[in-house]
Amino acid sequence: MRTGRISRKTKETDIQLELNLDGKGIADISTGLGFFDHMLASFSKHSGFDLKVRAEGDLYVDEHHMVEDVGIVLGKALAEALGDMAGIARFGEARIPMDEALAEVALDVGGRNYLVLKAEFSSPQVGQFSTQLVRHFFETLASNAKITIHASVYGDNDHHKIEALFKAFAYAMKRAVKIEGKEIKSTKGTL
Repeated sequence: MRTGRISRKTKETDIQLELNLDGKGIADISTGLGFFDHMLASFSKHSGFDLKVRAEGDLYVDEHHMVEDVGIVLGKALAEALGDMAGIARFGEARIPMDEALAEVALDVGGRNYLVLKAEFSSPQVGQFSTQLVRHFFETLASNAKITIHASVYGDNDHHKIEALFKAFAYAMKRAVKIEGKEIKSTKGTL
């Protein structure tokens, strides 16, 4: 079973996260940020990954530390669950609409981290979630999971755009981590 379990405790946050890539999309999320919980639950549901997150932190400051540290922990859990990445499809992509919004994500679970994100938001916040943290979350996750993500979204409603991005990321990851054999998909023989 491909699982990752990561804990991280700093002066700003205390996070325990469990991830099962071969799950059923069961989410049990508590970060203290309703919209962020909703996005993580949506990621879990649409990827088919079981995800449990228990997180407390200095939300009285703002939501930045929480979102960043969950990105760190989720990225590390993905890397742990994938191990040497033998047999995975490696590449994944998805186009997901949500009403007027359309998100596209293409990614490479190939051991190199990079993020290209084309997204503009008209609101500074959705709930208690700062829209500028969308980029930071995906940058942090990509860095810690060692994956390359190219993502874009357009639309009018910031809630729809962000949710479509998380869903597109979920479907792209689901496809990229699918077991297709035993070999590592690289001409180098390693990722």
